[in-house]
Amino acid sequence: MRAIRCVLVVSVLAFLQCAGASTLSTTRNMVFDYPAARRDESVVDDYHGTKIKDPYRWLEDPDSNETKEFIEAENKITRPYLDACPVKGEVHERLTELWNYPKYSSPFRRGDRYFFFKNTGLQNQNVLYVQDSLDGEPRVFLDPNTLSEDGTIALSGSRFTEDGSTFAYGLSVSGSDWITIHLKDVATGEDYPEVLEKVKFASMSWTKDNKGLFYSRYPEQTGKTDGSETEVNRDQKLCYHRLNTPQSEDVIVVEFPEEPLWRIGAEVTDCGRYLIVSPVRDCRDNLLFYADLSKHPNIDGLLPLTQIVHKFEADYEYVTNEGSVCIFRTNRNAPNYRLIKIDLHNPAEENWETLIPEHQSDVLDWASAVDHDKLVIHYIRDVKSVLQLHSMKTGELLQSFHLDVGSVVGFSGKKDQTEIFYHFMSFLTPGVIYHVDFTKQPYSPTIFREVKVKDFDASQYEAKQVFYSSKDGTKVPMFIVSKKDLPRDGSNPALIYGYGGFNINIQPSFSVTRLVFMQHYNGIIAIPNIRGGGEYGERWHNGGRLLNKQNVFDDFQAAAEYLIAEKYTRASLLTSQGGSNGGLLVAACINQRPDLYGAAIVQVGVLDMLRFQKFTIGHAWVSDYGSSDNKTQFEYLLKYSPLHNIVAPVDERHQYPATLVLTADHDDRVVPLHSLKFVAELQHVAGHSRAQHRPLLARVDTKAGHGGGKPTAKIIEEHTDILCFMTQALDLKFVK
Repeated sequence: MRAIRCVLVVSVLAFLQCAGASTLSTTRNMVFDYPAARRDESVVDDYHGTKIKDPYRWLEDPDSNETKEFIEAENKITRPYLDACPVKGEVHERLTELWNYPKYSSPFRRGDRYFFFKNTGLQNQNVLYVQDSLDGEPRVFLDPNTLSEDGTIALSGSRFTEDGSTFAYGLSVSGSDWITIHLKDVATGEDYPEVLEKVKFASMSWTKDNKGLFYSRYPEQTGKTDGSETEVNRDQKLCYHRLNTPQSEDVIVVEFPEEPLWRIGAEVTDCGRYLIVSPVRDCRDNLLFYADLSKHPNIDGLLPLTQIVHKFEADYEYVTNEGSVCIFRTNRNAPNYRLIKIDLHNPAEENWETLIPEHQSDVLDWASAVDHDKLVIHYIRDVKSVLQLHSMKTGELLQSFHLDVGSVVGFSGKKDQTEIFYHFMSFLTPGVIYHVDFTKQPYSPTIFREVKVKDFDASQYEAKQVFYSSKDGTKVPMFIVSKKDLPRDGSNPALIYGYGGFNINIQPSFSVTRLVFMQHYNGIIAIPNIRGGGEYGERWHNGGRLLNKQNVFDDFQAAAEYLIAEKYTRASLLTSQGGSNGGLLVAACINQRPDLYGAAIVQVGVLDMLRFQKFTIGHAWVSDYGSSDNKTQFEYLLKYSPLHNIVAPVDERHQYPATLVLTADHDDRVVPLHSLKFVAELQHVAGHSRAQHRPLLARVDTKAGHGGGKPTAKIIEEHTDILCFMTQALDLKFVK
């Protein structure tokens, strides 16, 4: 249920004699003949009496020849610049070498079998394996790599029946959020004939008789639905599918026709009696309903719902239940979250009981029922994972599981099972999977599997956390990772990455690309945990949301100032990077403080803050951004919207950093028009300034989306281009 809430992770240039190609100069002081994108000054919108021109409105049409020609012209400038990097071959080779290590998920048991995901190293997609016992011989169960030659068909969401006999799995093409759900007989490995279509942002939950699947889907719509369209996603329905029947016979069981923008999450309770329904309107807060399935053994129409929560003012996430008493994780009157008990037969709020109260500082990130009467609780403490075992009956802390400084990135365990697995990772730990057997006391984790990366010696590096002051005095944590004993003299390049939105935690994780940057460029990685995220609960989220969004940019800029003041790097060697909401962050910051960065990587960013809500799932983001439909919010959005605040540099010191804007043709999360309009305006306003010598470029990928499901080959290509861009733009040296 939680997954659907937020639908939001470079010498001499080879010259091409073609329209839009760049003119030769040195790599750091080039003059580019940017594409002459047509400006239609007649397109003017009236926002509450304020007239705003939108001269590149035509770029909102992804199917027009003019848009396609613009994309081609942009790539014709960017591609030769990136390809001319003198160490491109070495960068690509090194990324490929380091990427080539086996990667595993935590095993999980369904029925009498164990399953796990594995990638041998360079496979485009992870492969699902099955084994009859924990020490049995693994067999390939589902290999998405066999579904397309280029690896662009990816597994996206899955669910086994309770007895492990049937597997429902979603497939996505070219990175689109649209999926088709397929159903596989686990014993035979054969798929059932039906395919469930028009599915996006779907919950999937089987009935406990293993005969039917609840899933959410959208109705038929005119035009294409392949991920390259821009139409608003609306009118999602919750449907019930009986195994081995055509989708045309599926039954709509929950709908809210008066609320076309709601998305409907649903979960069958552990006992199988109740269906918990949790509509969400934006990217936070949900309502709560339930249906008693025992009263409707033959599901043949809309289910009668009993409403528990009537206002969008908090999150409610089902954990487990005993009879009619359900445990939910919520931030209702608890900004750091707590666990509560709600009796479905007596659900008034005054009857709710607190099982585990809100912690004063730690954020209760998730909870899972295990071993019949216990709960595994994951907390975030100063951006680091804490894992605990509690009594399900009393909430009492039974024990803590020791973790180093890092993150729990995977977990498996169920209420009716007597074991758990959890996957730990850090900046310097590629992955360790632990196993706990609750039939043996004491409950001591043992290492089930540890990942090793060739040519990586963690002892040569250090990761530390610092706290710096933002513009308003708020203390903000930041991780800094680098080789040990690097000189603090401002001579080293640094990469600062941020997100700052949608209650998302940016915790420590292992990255091959960052390792290459540290190993071969003596680079420094900095990750500030800026406001807008969920690292310190709702207060941290709210501190960077709606009319507080400027705090996010201030926090990020203060982090850059800290790195420069403490001589980790200097501005001319500092690259800022962010994707999606982080792309908005980077773009807004280079508008406001271009002097702080030598380069900027803007990946699939939300950049037109006046019109984002008009495309695909953008309407869901108003909970974080607000909307231009509201006068007060419009006035605030206009002040920082990256597209609307591009200015010509007055001198070289205030020129834009070398900027690479990345997007993809099948990104139906943050549609490409954001990046296209932004780079067109950036090149028009700043690119033609005599003070602007650094390149302002766009990289538009094909058969790719917002990032999910991207094949390994494409990831390595993209990261090669990013490192090559930094090498070219900042005149960096690749040290073998």
